[in-house]
Amino acid sequence: MIFRLGDFHVPDDAARLYPHTPGRPWVLEVGFGDGRFWPAYARTLPEVPNYLGVELSGVSLLKAHRRLRDAGLDNAVLTKLPADVLIREVIPHGALDAIIVNFPDPWPKAGHTDHRLLRVPFFQLAASRLKPGGRVLLTTDHDEYFEFALEQARASGVMDVQTGDPPPAALETKYALKWRDLGLGAHHASFTPTAHRPVPHGDVYPYPEDESTVPHAVLTLPQTFAPTAFEKVTQRSPQAGWTVILLDLYQGLRRDGWVALAHVVEGDLTQEVLIGITAREDGSYLVRLAKFGGPIITPGVKAAVGTVTEWLEGQGAVVRHRGY
Repeated sequence: MIFRLGDFHVPDDAARLYPHTPGRPWVLEVGFGDGRFWPAYARTLPEVPNYLGVELSGVSLLKAHRRLRDAGLDNAVLTKLPADVLIREVIPHGALDAIIVNFPDPWPKAGHTDHRLLRVPFFQLAASRLKPGGRVLLTTDHDEYFEFALEQARASGVMDVQTGDPPPAALETKYALKWRDLGLGAHHASFTPTAHRPVPHGDVYPYPEDESTVPHAVLTLPQTFAPTAFEKVTQRSPQAGWTVILLDLYQGLRRDGWVALAHVVEGDLTQEVLIGITAREDGSYLVRLAKFGGPIITPGVKAAVGTVTEWLEGQGAVVRHRGY
């Protein structure tokens, strides 16, 4: 099953995601590639855990989905998201039995280490989401990144580090086979939480069923308002960590309003959202985040509604109410 971010609850519950196997262990694989690891690994276990896989490549997502489906692994959820966003927002505290990371991108160039996954913040976040006795399992062929990950885990203050041999299934992935054919080996480490430093869930929530809480504004447009050209608008808040780019403005299908397309970036999370500008019976207009695409409502998405409202103010609109 493939989920978008908007399909998850924030945070979610394993019993909701896996209603037919709610009591099984819950395993997260970060960067599953084409999905070769999990079917091979699951066959070695007495009971197939509930599986959550996260990946950034859409092509890999589709390949892995077919592979897991063909293997009969129906208690599996795949998604295309940044891993830290999924772990921070979707996973409850103390819910996971394991987090598996096979052959992560080492970002080997100088100055790129901040892009690496296995740094102190990740280990502290992982410790807060693992059950007592849960583990982060790392397998990598990259010598320097392996030592870097060990150092970062120790520096996190919440992880015990053990090294050993990787599970055989980890050596059957696409990248493992590539390095094995070159005569190279792989490193493996297990990180077990020694402390659970609390890491809160962020200020995000799905598009609600009660639309009264959706970010919105009510305003009056000048009678002369009829935009025929639109220039891109960019707003940033370094303090809040978001960037909003209004990309375009379209005439509504019923021709009684418009739709703005906004690109919202908050750290590793990027969303494209639609914001409607719709005529009301009293002559005013409602500016509101659209439900299309199942957006997650974040501070940046709220700011996108505010950016559209402020742009309209610049065109002569008078704001009656702000709800964002």
